[in-house]
Amino acid sequence: MSANPLQHAQFVLAAHRINQLPADAGAEVAFAGRSNAGKSSALNALTGQRALARTSKTPGRTQQMVVFELDQGTRLVDLPGYGYAKVPESLRAHWRKEIDAYLQRRQSLRGVVLIADIRHELKEFDRQMLHFCSARGLPCLLLLTKADKLSRGQAAAAVERARGLCRREGWDVIVQAFSSSAGTGLDAARETVVAMLSA
Repeated sequence: MSANPLQHAQFVLAAHRINQLPADAGAEVAFAGRSNAGKSSALNALTGQRALARTSKTPGRTQQMVVFELDQGTRLVDLPGYGYAKVPESLRAHWRKEIDAYLQRRQSLRGVVLIADIRHELKEFDRQMLHFCSARGLPCLLLLTKADKLSRGQAAAAVERARGLCRREGWDVIVQAFSSSAGTGLDAARETVVAMLSA
């Protein structure tokens, strides 16, 4: 096994609708989060590929469900960024419908990695996603990104606040600080994603 089991990820397709995704077999982990939370950077860091997912100064560039294939029928799925992109309401409504259908129906979905900016409180979308994963029994990893922008103490406090919220709500979620640029939490996050795919 390679040092990074995710390093062979390759772009397969970008789907506008759930019925355009690859056959619903094998195992996949979805990446979700607000458009400005650093989702593409996290994907690139986890796979060890600098340009696998497109990063942009303009949040909301991921406007389709982007599928990356790993070895032996396993996949990573980058869901459209939520809530920030300057796009028509009709397109936002389409994304909400398709993402909801994907999360509800996709049998090969083994877990969700939810990306949120550590410097801000969890938003309504984040809470909805955590609630949904818990209700469906889907493993969820909450990565609080951009941890390098805070002191170690501030980052630890933010993680504990998020863990406290999850405990109060009864959500079974792994919460950790993460930084794509500094590598904070990278190995632990990668291990969790691999474990989800192997479950």
